[in-house]
Amino acid sequence: MSAIAQVLLEKGYTVSGSDRARSMLLEPLERGGARIFIGHRAENVDGADVVVRSSAIPDSNPEVQEALSRGIPVLKRSEFLGELTSGKTGIAIAGTHGKTTTTGMLAWMLTDLGEDPSFIVGGILKNLHANAHAGAGRAFVIEADEYDRMFLGLKPDLIVVTNIEHDHPDCFPTGEEYEQVFIEFSRQLQPGGTVIGCLDDDGACEVLHLCQVEGRKTLSYGLENGADFQAVHLERNSAGGFSYTILHRSPTGAKEKVAELALRVPGEHNVLNSLAAWTAGYQLGLPNEKVSQALNRYSGAGRRFEIRSEARGITVIDDYAHHPTEIRATLAAAHSTYPGRRIWAVWQPHTYSRTLALEKDFATAFRSASQVIVTEVFAAREPTRAFSSAELVEQMDHPNATFIRDIPQVVEYLKNNLLRGDVLLVLSAGDADQISTEIARWMEGGDHA
Repeated sequence: MSAIAQVLLEKGYTVSGSDRARSMLLEPLERGGARIFIGHRAENVDGADVVVRSSAIPDSNPEVQEALSRGIPVLKRSEFLGELTSGKTGIAIAGTHGKTTTTGMLAWMLTDLGEDPSFIVGGILKNLHANAHAGAGRAFVIEADEYDRMFLGLKPDLIVVTNIEHDHPDCFPTGEEYEQVFIEFSRQLQPGGTVIGCLDDDGACEVLHLCQVEGRKTLSYGLENGADFQAVHLERNSAGGFSYTILHRSPTGAKEKVAELALRVPGEHNVLNSLAAWTAGYQLGLPNEKVSQALNRYSGAGRRFEIRSEARGITVIDDYAHHPTEIRATLAAAHSTYPGRRIWAVWQPHTYSRTLALEKDFATAFRSASQVIVTEVFAAREPTRAFSSAELVEQMDHPNATFIRDIPQVVEYLKNNLLRGDVLLVLSAGDADQISTEIARWMEGGDHA
């Protein structure tokens, strides 16, 4: 929502908005002229012509009720974003995992090449110090969120599907329903557009296959031999990421080397994210070498393996991982970047529905961590349930897994147990980033034994 507000401000609209608490995302909006309210009250909609709400805001919200009583249109993101992106070349990045990074890579790439794109990304891009921009260029790059079927409001010219793995069980009770909404999204493609998908992922492959059957143009990428664009010769590099070569497969099956990349962002999963962005750049007709150079300079997004501190010999990293697959990928990136060091994983489960639906997978996701701390569930948009994540910790086949309910208790435990050389990963889509903030402040303040 902050990204939408930023784009509207840059377009010259008067913007106000409400949130339940202050955050760093509000500061640039206030500097840009937005009026911010903390707390939700009926009078906050005074003067509004349109109210746009997130999926977390229920019909009973006082601002929604007041707007409806005054005849002010109340729109969900899905109803608003199509209008916001109209008149542009829409580039939509969808998928269960990797969409923030892939969207950020594309936004940065187009900016670096002088294209001045508009973009909306689910994290602050370090290269651009923003999560949104209303550009003068033809492209509008948007992170296409499947939650609450938001992305069905888009009609893009280019779609990227990174992967499809059951998530958001509060919206999609079964994996089949979840996969079906991505198929529906692929049918939102504008005539003459292209769908790009990862050949390594079964769900993305199914979307590509149906697109081909229904006559839409497709391109594939991945580590698999049959991909139109294939990453080969992966090696860790001195910048902390992976270097690799891209091969292009012609219609005859012949392969040609078209690029070499040396990423700064860690983790093998970012090879696929960057390859998706590179393939999109190719489809947009951008110069291969300049695209590669831009991706090599991409330095990441907030809360995506974001290093918060390296004081006193301890590395503190924030990450948004809240799905078992993302947790495994983030732990693998930590081991790859910091071989031989003790890896602490502090995980705040996000929503009861996801935690319960994927409980068995979560119980095995932390096997490569040296130490595991699990907090109580962050309910987010859901009501509290009679479930504690302590029950999940009991299922973990891990000798050093501990349940600590509250954030202040976790901070104190870490202060008493972290040692020089440790790597602390804080994995949260909720408010547990407070942990990394507090630990970084404690270490950098010198109060460390």
